[in-house]
Amino acid sequence: MFDQPVGWLVIGFAGQALFSARFLVQWVYSERRKRSLIPIAFWYFSLAGGATLFTYALHIGDPVFILGQSLGVLIYTRNLYFIHRERRQLVQAE
Repeated sequence: MFDQPVGWLVIGFAGQALFSARFLVQWVYSERRKRSLIPIAFWYFSLAGGATLFTYALHIGDPVFILGQSLGVLIYTRNLYFIHRERRQLVQAE
């Protein structure tokens, strides 16, 4: 069943844990504010988990997994770019 070396399984499970943690982060953040919000940490956990899972997908050679994670990593990176660009613009406007 587990035909991967233990180190690669650890990487895969770590990526999945990071990716899943983003939902916990978003849930706690929203609960504290009593409305649905997405904190910046959500995007960092998404990027870290997605990049780790992408690396694992490359290792196991699963094209479906590779495509899915690569698109996600691009989207998470782009969202972080927008967030940081907006923050820079707000600082410059002050």
